[in-house]
Amino acid sequence: MLWRLRIESEDDLWTLSHLARSGLLIGMLGERRDQTTTGEEGGRAKAAERKKMWIRLKISSTEYQPFSENLRIHGVIEEAHFDVGLHHTHVVEVRDEVEISAPHPFSDSDWDLLRQAEKAANQINIALAMVEMDEIVLFYITPRGLREGATWTMRGGGKRGDLKQSSGIGAAFRSNVVKAVRATLDESTPLLLCGPGHAREVLLDDMKAAGDARFMKSIATSMAGRAGANELLRDGLAGDLLSEYAITKETALIEEAWTRLPTNGAVAYGHHALDLAMKEGAIETLLITADLLRDETQTINGRPWASWAEGLADIGAVMVQCSVDHDAGQQLVGIGGAVALLRYTM
Repeated sequence: MLWRLRIESEDDLWTLSHLARSGLLIGMLGERRDQTTTGEEGGRAKAAERKKMWIRLKISSTEYQPFSENLRIHGVIEEAHFDVGLHHTHVVEVRDEVEISAPHPFSDSDWDLLRQAEKAANQINIALAMVEMDEIVLFYITPRGLREGATWTMRGGGKRGDLKQSSGIGAAFRSNVVKAVRATLDESTPLLLCGPGHAREVLLDDMKAAGDARFMKSIATSMAGRAGANELLRDGLAGDLLSEYAITKETALIEEAWTRLPTNGAVAYGHHALDLAMKEGAIETLLITADLLRDETQTINGRPWASWAEGLADIGAVMVQCSVDHDAGQQLVGIGGAVALLRYTM
């Protein structure tokens, strides 16, 4: 089976990093040095020419860092004009086109991940400014992650000293932030201004006064900084704007699991409890990291997680493949990478 894919975003790189597993084949345009073009020229060794060609690899490993600009896929050349059998690394970037093929049908979990990527293609990145009087932190919310951007801090003034002087320093600070934000963000990028005080409203007024016509919304949070950004996602404070984003759904479901845990509610984690819940048909929703699901070295009850998870369809359960590129995903990793919301307390 073969998929032809075009990489449209950094989230697509994340998806491909989970689809491109060891043993599968991936092909794309690449470059190799043609050693047959080396030789002596004018008494000096002539460097081998780099030639662009279609190169298909048998994948051995991948390297991907969250929100990085490329995905490195290592393997052995299976198809090319020359150097078949040698090692090569494909560096996949946004706007590249690739072919990924397998000797067997792709799994249901792979199809699910691909469909999610197709759906997310219509979801734009949203900028989130966590605003305090003397500090503003810019985040980017993607369909699958939360990335921290720039931080602006006001040194001196603002909170103490002469009121008129402090007011002037604060106005100058916000003016510089407004210029930096407008220079950083594309005009079409929506901007959410959040925080626990009225500073976000002041900054919103400054943005509008500067002529910024993008979609902007002020949202109250009880915390500032990254904690406030997580509160926005966890409590659905952005309303319908982020309701269909995978990161919002994952965060809300994981938060529901944490709510049930202290009261011994309808939740299960750990190999024994999860396997028992599967056998009794008690699982309603399984939250599992996409990494754990595809790690063949990790097993549950002696079976790879992917094989074990196939039983969810038999009991009418739903599986949610979670990213670890946001705080809720990292919390899921902290309890083993999988947790189940149950139909009833066991």
